[in-house]
Amino acid sequence: MKALIVIAAAAIAFPVYAQQKQDLPSSQERAQNREKVQDKVETTKDQMPSSQERAQNREKVQDKLPTADERAGNRDKVATTASNATLTGKVKSALASDVGAKTMTNINVDSNNGVVTLKGRVDSADAKKKAADIAKKVEGVKSVKNELKVEKKS
Repeated sequence: MKALIVIAAAAIAFPVYAQQKQDLPSSQERAQNREKVQDKVETTKDQMPSSQERAQNREKVQDKLPTADERAGNRDKVATTASNATLTGKVKSALASDVGAKTMTNINVDSNNGVVTLKGRVDSADAKKKAADIAKKVEGVKSVKNELKVEKKS
């Protein structure tokens, strides 16, 4: 019984092995493949920059990269811009949510380092004062420049 199993396994395994061996490239095909690869390597070498050219390219790139101080300055600028935008949004939101300020749609709000500037047109001196008071109450506002102009509706 054991002999039959060994014979059956050998009959199944050897044709598969023989078939796999036929799919492999011959020594002549392998030599041709090596020549093709070597030709590609030689062609590519001509296109690659020399070590001296690579060093020069590195120096050119280094000159264009920002220094650590410049990067820190850029981070500060971005943080300040984001902070200014946040403060402007807070003031606009406070003006819009106030019951008496809902009619103040002609007010432009700008901010720079905690200094809020209000520009535009309002109906009365009371509305101008109220807008400045609302802006002063917003967290992060250091001072308010009230450049609003009073124009009576006709």
